[in-house]
Amino acid sequence: MRKAPYTGGSPEEAVVRVSAQGVIEGWSPGSRRLLGYSAEEVIGRLAAEVLVPNGRADALPLRESRAARLTVTRRDGRQVDIAVESSTCPGQDSAVEWSLTVPERFPFREEREALLDWLFNQSTVPLTVYDTELRCLGQSTGMERLSGVASQDRQGKALRDVVSGQDAELWERQVRRVLETGEPAANVHVRVRTPADPDHDHIFTASASPLQSARGAMLGVCVTLTDVTGQTRAAERFALLNEASDLIGSSLDLARTSQELGEVAVPRLADFTSVDLLEPLLQGDEPGPITGAAVLRRVAHDSVRKDVPEAVARVGDVDIYPAHSPPALCLVTGRPVLLRVTDDTVVRWENEDAARAAKNRRYGFHSWMLVPLRARGVTLGVVLFGRSRREEPFEQEDLDLACELVSRAAVCLDNARRFTRERTAALTLQRSLLPRRTPEQAAVEAVSRYLPAEAQTGLGGDWFDVIPLSGARVALVVGDVVGHGIQAAATMGRLRTAVRTLADVDLPPDELLTHLDDQLTHLDAEPENASGPGWNMWATCLYAVYDPVSRRCSFSCAGHPPPAVRTPDGVVEFLDLPLGPPLGLGDLPFELFETELPEGSVLALYTDGLVSSRQRSPDAGLRQLRRSLAAPAASLTELCDRVTEDLLPNRPGDDVALLIARTHGLSSDQVAVREVPTDPAVVAEARSWATGRLAAWGLEELCFTTELVVSELVTNAIRYARSPIRLRLIEERTLICEVSDGSNAAPHLRRARDFDEGGRGLLLVAQLTDKWGTRHTPGGKIIWCEQRLPGEPVPENSGAPGAV
Repeated sequence: MRKAPYTGGSPEEAVVRVSAQGVIEGWSPGSRRLLGYSAEEVIGRLAAEVLVPNGRADALPLRESRAARLTVTRRDGRQVDIAVESSTCPGQDSAVEWSLTVPERFPFREEREALLDWLFNQSTVPLTVYDTELRCLGQSTGMERLSGVASQDRQGKALRDVVSGQDAELWERQVRRVLETGEPAANVHVRVRTPADPDHDHIFTASASPLQSARGAMLGVCVTLTDVTGQTRAAERFALLNEASDLIGSSLDLARTSQELGEVAVPRLADFTSVDLLEPLLQGDEPGPITGAAVLRRVAHDSVRKDVPEAVARVGDVDIYPAHSPPALCLVTGRPVLLRVTDDTVVRWENEDAARAAKNRRYGFHSWMLVPLRARGVTLGVVLFGRSRREEPFEQEDLDLACELVSRAAVCLDNARRFTRERTAALTLQRSLLPRRTPEQAAVEAVSRYLPAEAQTGLGGDWFDVIPLSGARVALVVGDVVGHGIQAAATMGRLRTAVRTLADVDLPPDELLTHLDDQLTHLDAEPENASGPGWNMWATCLYAVYDPVSRRCSFSCAGHPPPAVRTPDGVVEFLDLPLGPPLGLGDLPFELFETELPEGSVLALYTDGLVSSRQRSPDAGLRQLRRSLAAPAASLTELCDRVTEDLLPNRPGDDVALLIARTHGLSSDQVAVREVPTDPAVVAEARSWATGRLAAWGLEELCFTTELVVSELVTNAIRYARSPIRLRLIEERTLICEVSDGSNAAPHLRRARDFDEGGRGLLLVAQLTDKWGTRHTPGGKIIWCEQRLPGEPVPENSGAPGAV
């Protein structure tokens, strides 16, 4: 009775079960695929008849467990070499199982030999077969060309005998791991050197596959390599250029842009970089041509070593390069250059510069690139790239990449240079338009600070001013023009001039802001100030007038942050002013706010850059300002410094103007007031009262002039104005004489003709006093004049007050 086909084992295995008499009892599907016979055709037949017809039957392992190698005939008549391994069937002492495999995994001798010949002698695929000790058994012609070692010279050599470089040991460990685990390693990127090109690293995509017998015994490993150096380096260059586009030029600062260039290049392109710029560039000027020795300033450098010990010059130092030195020649010609340590120009340079030569030898520099920084046809400086740790010298493709990086950095540096020039001009204009010192006056003690914005933001239009007014009063002003740059600074100057002009007219704060709003509206309408559709010139402003006699302060606000007041008992409050619209919007009213300030109160006026920033909300800034103002300070200068340090630990992102003033009051002994009836007969009494007051103050020298002034002003008030009429004398830094009346009609200074009986009074007053003027009040007007006290120096022009 025929037995059923054998189906045990894996479907892929070729397994034959044979009885003690040599009869086939089982035939697996794998055996059919290997030899072509179906199970029905062979079961029950002698194994020798099927496997070795006309051959030696005793070659088959029928009893003992052993292996044999046979050449058997397939059903189609072709012969194939197989290996037969015998093992005893479990639980059956009289039967054995044969495992049939094809040695070297090739099914047929002819095909196997042809395939091996193509693989090792004709194929361009770089392939090497190693044994379990990683000794070479054979390599393809493609590997021979790739490695630079002939096949006969590779036989028996280890992997480490052929490859070297930074990843050679790593790759050998991975191949050994393949031998140990039997798991292949595919598409591993390694950077190694081969005898074909021993001076340069090459990048390979490597794969290692285990070679195992049918029983799983490890026979060796097959390694294939693909040289992807060109593609990888092209991708690295592309990635580096993309990163450079994102990183270089993040600011308009020359030093930061130069440092960013070094950070991009180190370590992926060079081990050391330095950026040296021509001196005029740092001031925003355009450098001239280089004809001889080059005077350069080190702006930035970077290195793979900590603290850049190989640098000859420190950042900020000036380095002078002789006319024949490579950097000077690079600047003169405007062309990049590759250098080796053995080049004649390098040898000559090192012979004349012992310090540089010592650094080069100590740190092992062997290759350099010098690339000129050029933008828009102007040479700005030179960039040096050096290699010391990396053994591979610079090549032309490295120089091309360096030129791309430097070209991008040069445009950013030139933009920074142009911005520096514009910012320097704007800052010069800004500082020339701001007060240079605080004018002398008795109403307040004032200190101020102006802090320009960081370079990225640019200069703004913040300003402040301290303006002495008639009657010993003083005006305090802080404003902020929207925008940055020269236009904002110029607009600020025009507004400040307008404020001083309007202040001379003695307008109340709300009326002054109304006129200033008209001025800015007209200024914005000028064609040369048009900056594009939808753009409007506007500004914020806070104007305050303090009167030391009444100790009252009047405010008017145009969209500006509120002032802070610290009373003598140390309490800090922000005044709740009516917030008017910013200047430049037009046709909107401004309100007046008045409050009494105790003598010794500290008033802080500021622009929004002090309390508001990208890192801090305005409310948080106001809370910090309150704390800083409340803390004790020995002087206003110390208080001003503390405020700026507490609120602006770093350079501000926007311009900041800060004005801090401590109020003073005039004592009753310094002010004398007399009511004047509307009777011409009292003019003599007024003169007598005035001279008596001057005598009490010790100002007898001014009696004659004062009598004439009082006589003229009181007479004019009685004749042309209406009651109430009041005469007031103030002894401060000057002698102030004021006559107020209830009429709004202002007198006019005119020159009387020869036969006119009147018209000479005001002309006489103007000639005898240092200043005179008129200011309107809610109930009339005041005519005033000032005389310099005996012994007091001639006052300088108070139109140019300045900051402390």
